[in-house]
Amino acid sequence: MKLTLGYFHIKDVQFGPKTEVKDGVLYVNADEVVSKILEDNRLCKARVELARPGEKVRIIPVKDVVEPRYKVEGPGNVFPGFLGKVVTVGSGKTHVLKGVAVVTCGQIVAFQEGIIDMSGPGADYTPFSKTNNVVLVMDPKPGLEAHEHEAAVRLAGLKIASYLAEATKDMKPDEEKEYEFLPLPEALAKYPDLPKVAYVYMLQSQGLLHDTYVYGVDAKKILPSLISPTEVMDGAIVSGNCVSACDKNSTYVHQNNPIIEELYARHGKDFNFIGIVITNENVTLADKERSSDYAAKLIEMLGPDGVIISEEGFGNPDTDLMMNCAKVARKGIKVVLVTDEYAGQDGASQSLADAVPEADAVVTAGNANEVVTLPPMEKVIGYPEAANVIAGGWEGSLRPDGSIVTEIQAITGSTNELGFHTLTAKGY
Repeated sequence: MKLTLGYFHIKDVQFGPKTEVKDGVLYVNADEVVSKILEDNRLCKARVELARPGEKVRIIPVKDVVEPRYKVEGPGNVFPGFLGKVVTVGSGKTHVLKGVAVVTCGQIVAFQEGIIDMSGPGADYTPFSKTNNVVLVMDPKPGLEAHEHEAAVRLAGLKIASYLAEATKDMKPDEEKEYEFLPLPEALAKYPDLPKVAYVYMLQSQGLLHDTYVYGVDAKKILPSLISPTEVMDGAIVSGNCVSACDKNSTYVHQNNPIIEELYARHGKDFNFIGIVITNENVTLADKERSSDYAAKLIEMLGPDGVIISEEGFGNPDTDLMMNCAKVARKGIKVVLVTDEYAGQDGASQSLADAVPEADAVVTAGNANEVVTLPPMEKVIGYPEAANVIAGGWEGSLRPDGSIVTEIQAITGSTNELGFHTLTAKGY
């Protein structure tokens, strides 16, 4: 499979009479956007706001973040299973508005939603303070059930992301990058002297608004499967979950998975990147055993020398992470884990809910219980009172002056377990 991503580097976003890209600026027709959102009768009210890097703006509560992409050549549409019929994606040409994000916001669906500050100390913790954000503030019809509310705002985010990128369909990109993923026999033969590396990509699927979709199918319903990295880039995996904001993989993060990008960057140089196994995170022991057994079997069939395993979420999924680790390692394959920690506000508590002896190489994305004070902003998009109920906050987190005291758990992407954030470590 061969996918070409055509990048349009966007420096600013503004409202305009026509949705278009001109001289590095995305102009957005707000009326058209609202009209498209309200085609879904589950939503009764919508507005569009803009938030740019460095502005004294807070967005709360954030549900999902999506990068605008539009398929201009090849089969299917971006976000298959949600936009258009289900066709295998990951080949052809797709346009990308780099530097832009669609952020979905509005009345809270579930308590695990997030905060994006565009400036101040909070901006240092979220990658989405660096993007030009088109914020969709959407309210459901009264009495709408929570799952339907989440589904409606999820679909709106995907639809508007595609609509914005469609404005470039007849334009030449500023830059193009080509990604190819070969059939396994060819992949193994191409770099026979390099160590073979595969990736186990864990998807949040615990239910109760902790869901991820693969080609429109809830991941809890799948067995572990092989997937091309180019399919992931083309929107085959979509977030539908309200897991804690700090470590949820927003759709934007799936589209730009940094583990996949790093594996591609070093492919053919340091190692041979031979495949991805996606797997789910379950709530019953039987389901955990089934999925971890199956994921380990698929990895064994690929035959790598080493495997990276990334988690999404914490607590219950720590057991899935450790099962995957132990079962792959016991096949004689080296394993590196990527996770984050919930070590308490003082950093002294147990970091993970589970552990196995095989987990001897772990990359941490930070302690989500770290407490920060976010100063008041000149403008708040959304509902600031959500700070008192979202995960990481507590009653009184929102202070009378508009500042917020919270754990970084409440900041969107602050400890993302794919490494899509700004935290780092220093050696001494």
